[in-house]
Amino acid sequence: MSTLAAFSKLPALNAATVLLVGTNAVFQQQLAEAILKEKQDLKVNIHLTTSLPLPAERDHIRPRIDLIVFMIDFQSKYSFKDIEASLVHVDANFFLGKVCFLAMGAGRMHQSVDMNAVLKLADCYCSPIIFCELECEKIRTATAQRLLQMLQICAGHVSGISALSFSSLMKSSIDDSSFMA
Repeated sequence: MSTLAAFSKLPALNAATVLLVGTNAVFQQQLAEAILKEKQDLKVNIHLTTSLPLPAERDHIRPRIDLIVFMIDFQSKYSFKDIEASLVHVDANFFLGKVCFLAMGAGRMHQSVDMNAVLKLADCYCSPIIFCELECEKIRTATAQRLLQMLQICAGHVSGISALSFSSLMKSSIDDSSFMA
């Protein structure tokens, strides 16, 4: 088991791979299905895992990973702790625009995870955070579309924009819309 490296493999022509990391298998599966339902011009590969590190590669079977989405469930402290522990197994180059955090359940009354802890984590790793409620089909579809756009950029299939510049734009738009209590 080793660190997941960002640029260890060549990109695939008309293909992109996203890795969804999270403890809620139902939300992972629903999001993966929503992404695959969207019409796209490239082949999308989706891998699901509860945590990192990934098992050691056998004969270089694992494809290049273009985007890692860390799914944090505000209802589960275990979810947050597991994501924190997984982050140490990701090469620093992934944090150059190829990582985002997906925060689920931020609008619910009872939360097990502190909002400020999640915001601090995203800020510490210089990665954007997307807030969503995956229980709602319309929001799940919109989130899938947004992640698909990010994936296309991260895989290099959108000319004129890099993953780092796109991530910086997303990060500054989040910073500009400050959270008022």
